[in-house]
Amino acid sequence: MTRKRLIVLAAAGALGLALAFALWNFAIAPMFRGQAEQYLVLQGNIDIRQVQLGFRVNGRIAEMFVEEGDRVEAGTALAHLDPESLENERAVAAADLATRQADLRRLEAGMRPAEIRSAEARVIEARASQRSAEETARRQETLFANGAVSQQSATESRARAEETRARLHVAEAALNLAREGFRAEDVDAGRAALAAAEARLRTAETRLADATLKAPSAGVVLARVREPGAIVQPGETTLTLALDRPLWVRAYVQGEDLARVAPGAEAEVWTDAAPDRRYRAQVGFVSPTAEFTPRTVQTENLRSGLVYQVRIIVAEPDALLRQGMPASVGIRGLNLESAPDDDRERP
Repeated sequence: MTRKRLIVLAAAGALGLALAFALWNFAIAPMFRGQAEQYLVLQGNIDIRQVQLGFRVNGRIAEMFVEEGDRVEAGTALAHLDPESLENERAVAAADLATRQADLRRLEAGMRPAEIRSAEARVIEARASQRSAEETARRQETLFANGAVSQQSATESRARAEETRARLHVAEAALNLAREGFRAEDVDAGRAALAAAEARLRTAETRLADATLKAPSAGVVLARVREPGAIVQPGETTLTLALDRPLWVRAYVQGEDLARVAPGAEAEVWTDAAPDRRYRAQVGFVSPTAEFTPRTVQTENLRSGLVYQVRIIVAEPDALLRQGMPASVGIRGLNLESAPDDDRERP
């Protein structure tokens, strides 16, 4: 091969490379860069969500049903207090309720038929006494007019007649009350006393139910702060539970990228422990207020810049995701499906 031919081939190759470079920079690369820009990578941490569990009533711990590290579901019984004193409170409240119910039934039913008949008999007796006293008084007045008895005797007879008339009025009033029953105000007071007794019984039942400590949601027992036999006060921490459902990643986005992050946007999460394991996720919350970057968060730009908190909800977390561990979040843009996986920006 002659030297001239080698020069021609070298020139042709250089020209081809130049054309290919220009085609990539001005046609193909911008398209891939535009697609890659739809993928935003954020750095954050898996939220630490713990709850300090305690009884709402005081008492002595009788049993503990879980150990540290146990996974529990919502509603699982975790510990139990000695219920004896609370059961006694409930029994007293139930007895008081029964008394109030009986009182209200008595007030609503009114007098018994036998009591009404007794009141009627007293009226009949008072009428008979009143008629006899009136006849005696009239005879004494006639005899006094004829001079057969003294004025004192006639006056005493009239006084006894007036007394029997008053007794008759009392008996008739008592009969009317017996027939009418108790006053409406007394019945209302009885109903109010019954409602108060029912409330006291519900309170006693609630306190008895509170003797069993239950998990508010699914999670893992982190610590047993108290043991059986310990006396605890209301609200005193007995167990610490880590809540892992739902699992959130808290990250921060800078202002220039805020338009690319919206609630409901698709995302994926991965960690250093398993960088090839990608978890489906979704943006659940974007803070409406700006803040300075917390020291525990690292970004690729200046740490002193203002950022916005983002909460990402992991769809199907597993045991590899632990609370507090660093995590990377990739937020998918609108055209992410058309971008090749090899050209996506990765940390």
